[in-house]
Amino acid sequence: MNRDDARSGARGRVRAGVAAGKARTVEAIPASALVARARALLSDGFRLGLIAAHDEGSQLRIVYLFLAGSPDRRVELHVAIPARAPSVPSLGSLSFPASRFERAMHDLFGVVPTDHPLPHRLIRHAHWPSRWFPMRRDAGPTPPFTDHEPFPFVEVEGDGVYEVPVGPVHAGLIEPGHFRFSVVGESVIKLKARLWFTHRGVEKLFEGMNAIEATPLAERISGDTSAAHALAHVLAVEDALGLKVPGPARQLRAMLVEMERLYNHAADIGALAMDVGFSLANSHAQRIREELLRINQACTGSRLLRGAIYPGGVRLLAAPDPVRIRVLAADLAEVAALTLANTVIRDRFAGTAVLSERQALDLGCLGPVARASGVDIDARIDHPSADLADLAGSADLSSSPDLSSSADRGVPGVPRREGDVLARFNVRVDEFAVSAEMVCGLAASADRLEFPAARPSRATPPNRAAASSPIRSGVGIVEGWRGTIVHRVEVDPEGRLTRAAIVDPSWFNWPALPLAMADTILPDFPVTNKSFNLSYAGNDL
Repeated sequence: MNRDDARSGARGRVRAGVAAGKARTVEAIPASALVARARALLSDGFRLGLIAAHDEGSQLRIVYLFLAGSPDRRVELHVAIPARAPSVPSLGSLSFPASRFERAMHDLFGVVPTDHPLPHRLIRHAHWPSRWFPMRRDAGPTPPFTDHEPFPFVEVEGDGVYEVPVGPVHAGLIEPGHFRFSVVGESVIKLKARLWFTHRGVEKLFEGMNAIEATPLAERISGDTSAAHALAHVLAVEDALGLKVPGPARQLRAMLVEMERLYNHAADIGALAMDVGFSLANSHAQRIREELLRINQACTGSRLLRGAIYPGGVRLLAAPDPVRIRVLAADLAEVAALTLANTVIRDRFAGTAVLSERQALDLGCLGPVARASGVDIDARIDHPSADLADLAGSADLSSSPDLSSSADRGVPGVPRREGDVLARFNVRVDEFAVSAEMVCGLAASADRLEFPAARPSRATPPNRAAASSPIRSGVGIVEGWRGTIVHRVEVDPEGRLTRAAIVDPSWFNWPALPLAMADTILPDFPVTNKSFNLSYAGNDL
């Protein structure tokens, strides 16, 4: 090993503190050591949180973020490669999520993952020129788009096999996505989901923005997850700039994320009932959702909870009324109980679209999708940004047969093990009860609604001490209502973002939907799709 390799190896580790008192270990390693180091981390209980490429002119730097909980651990591997004909060893044989990150990195940066098990494109649609990599510095103006190179769908052949295309344009308000079913009769043999019709280049839009002015863009990554994406972005910025936030402010931020969980879970519970013909339950669930949105408006001035979370602080107009929240929680519990008391509905839910625990683990599933299959993963426990102890202890979880041992760590887990539509429905019902009690507890303990008294200036770098420092990085991790959200940012000495890498939980969960649909009948696709309820925009970025 030469001197440069030694400098970039394990002995070159540095530690980077984060705002909540955690620490990241950053390791610069040669490409030749990547697979062995990644294998060691995965064997030690880490999971892959993100892979992000950085164009630095003459070289590309690839960042691999590995995460583990209990205690909170974060390890970054940095691999520098030449910008000309860039390639890295593939981690696809070790991790399915890694294989997808690598395919996306190839489409956007032109980085070739050598020995990749499935190297065809992921994000790049047919009209993208094959050698145009839009995230590179030298990408130039957008070239003319012409249809060519059709997507390599796998064709299922045999007697009685038919293909049923659905989308990308759908009835109603659903976002665009193409689903291609191979069926025999009504039984689904294979489903392929083709996404990225809403790819907007969001990560590119962050480049050059003042770090303290970029939160509104983060709030719009996925509209129904405004608070959680805002908080993940803000935590990353505060990590990079060394901004400290008092504990009560962190708790108020956590309360907003739980309020976001409430209105989305209420909507899903009603929509699942609607998809099997129980419109009355959906009407009441939508009434509850509307009440929650009005509470959001009163507390933040935004039905979608926008504008309250910002780097360095939080500001609310009012605290939610615990009595009102508990009344709505009781209403929602009654709607759910009446829904499952209908034997036809329970029969439609039970045993439909099963995702096993092994499948959920292999795919890296997150949030309610994972917890419905017995994978108890929750960033509120594994990567806490606020003290949530004892806030959910009075939640009525009598319908849950298997409370997690995580209850003594502040957030009771509500996992199911069946992995079917019914389990995903029940996880939402139980999580609604937990979140309602957390909101009540956090609201009751709030003695102030604004930290600090004034927001940081939008005209100057957010931290003048950082202005004399080299580029700094930060990571924010939040348990959104769909699962764990990860943001990673880098900030230059002038306080501008040079890179923002974003991972919505839908990125990890979308591959699980086609897998769960195997051996399921075609008419059950709407209720199965709703039981996952994944974000197109959050995935596509």
